[in-house]
Amino acid sequence: MATEFIMPKLGLTMEEGTITEWFADDGDAVTAGAALLRIETDKTETDVEAAGSGRLHRLGQVGETFACGELIGWFLDDGEQAPAAGPAAPVAVAAIVSTAPAAAAAPAIAAPTTGRIVASPMAKRLAAERNLDLRMIRGTGPGGRIVAADLDDVTATSPPPAAMVTRSVPLIGAGIGVPATAAARQLADLLGIDLAQVAPDQFEQRVTRDSVALHVRGLLTRPAETSAPVSASIPVAALLPATQEPTSVVRMTGVRGTIARRMHDSLAQMAQLTLFMDADLDVVVADREQRKAAGAAPSYTDYVIAATARALREHPLVNSQITDDGVALLPHVHVGMAVALDNGLIVPVIRDTAALDLAMLSVESTRLAEAARAGSLALTDLEGGTFSVSTLGMFGVDGFTPVINPPNTAILGVGRLRDDVVLDADGRPGVVKRLTLSLTWDHRAFDGAPAAAFCRSIVDLLGRPDALDN
Repeated sequence: MATEFIMPKLGLTMEEGTITEWFADDGDAVTAGAALLRIETDKTETDVEAAGSGRLHRLGQVGETFACGELIGWFLDDGEQAPAAGPAAPVAVAAIVSTAPAAAAAPAIAAPTTGRIVASPMAKRLAAERNLDLRMIRGTGPGGRIVAADLDDVTATSPPPAAMVTRSVPLIGAGIGVPATAAARQLADLLGIDLAQVAPDQFEQRVTRDSVALHVRGLLTRPAETSAPVSASIPVAALLPATQEPTSVVRMTGVRGTIARRMHDSLAQMAQLTLFMDADLDVVVADREQRKAAGAAPSYTDYVIAATARALREHPLVNSQITDDGVALLPHVHVGMAVALDNGLIVPVIRDTAALDLAMLSVESTRLAEAARAGSLALTDLEGGTFSVSTLGMFGVDGFTPVINPPNTAILGVGRLRDDVVLDADGRPGVVKRLTLSLTWDHRAFDGAPAAAFCRSIVDLLGRPDALDN
């Protein structure tokens, strides 16, 4: 019996996934639980296991993006054929009225359809780029699904038949030719939003679910007489072209696109400022040497994370996020640790950080860092962070201005461990091990004095390593 294979939802925030690699060929026999394909979400890449056993019939192709729950393949019994796509649920779109028979056209052109267009995400993207109307394309994929190959011989030079009349009032599903994510189209269809009226995301260069949500919020708060569209961020048209012929262009998609979008939105939506405070680490260095002699020792960043987690319990206002109701103080402390990757930055989360002693915290931070670099993090490892710690000390950096990771209200930067010359009470010079902490916070949530007090608590705790095991 044929079993559906759908794009899984691997986390609360996952809306869609892009297939980056299949581990089995079409027609191969697969077993439930075996790693079958790799997908990329807006946060990370992860392997997906087969949800059933049988002969694999692939519908999704490498590079295509599918919404969670969308069909990407079948598991078939020997000799069984993949089911034909059933009649799609009707979706209200701009009504098409034809008053004359269709003229002869290229083989790929079909009579216009007024129902839901069944097309692969790649085909939709190509159609948008070439200004093609998918309602006029005959699909050759399973169940009449339009695939990218169906667009190879079709150009945008042929206008639709003159007899086709489109209603002037936008209905649900309008904006079919607009570049948009599957999640954006689903939300727009649900709310009756014309995607053509929604400003695209600056970095994705297409309409995203966040773009639609921001557009709707703008409509709800806009005076009735105002009709200008609300931008999801800086419009793509506002970006200046390269001043020289580039040697190459790095697309801001996937993880890179997510970082670009989130960091831009973070700075645009928060009142961020940074303070710097030095921490003397002579006691930490001595404590670490003792632990190293007895076995494994935490990293210096582990000490900072442990001190930060305990300081967050003392200063609950910093362990917060801003909501429509105000500043929400969060009961659990989950510290995210920034890990640098070849293609960007990722922030896995150490859950219940304040409840871990130094040894347990070191084991968990090592696991997360190794999984991040290997690309094997689960989406649950990336969710729920209430505060972040970012370290650039290994690059020789003393202090910097880290950007807050939304929806947190603060982030701590950690500089290099260095030797500083200090004078004792008698004016005699000495050397101390020291690093600089850089705290960026959202001034909307709390002011400079609470921020300084929080940072001072971290410094004090680093002077008492024994307190980090309690």
